[in-house]
Amino acid sequence: MKYLLVLAVVLVAIYIWRNNRLKGDDPPIAQPEKRSRKLAPPTVMVACLHCGTHLPESEAVKGRRGAYCCTEHRQLSESSQA
Repeated sequence: MKYLLVLAVVLVAIYIWRNNRLKGDDPPIAQPEKRSRKLAPPTVMVACLHCGTHLPESEAVKGRRGAYCCTEHRQLSESSQA
């Protein structure tokens, strides 16, 4: 008798699962977009000589001693060393 009850519960669960799957009420699973664009090449990172913050070399402020994250740090670092 116990096995009949377990079988009935499993059959009902399968029926409910199949019914919900066939209805299509659930939104479809979003497919990941295919990358048609190429990724940008990696950029060189430099550390600010004053605070140590890492930033892309193209955004760094150039100074006499090296690269800085902003003009304030360049002025502070170079004025204290002069």
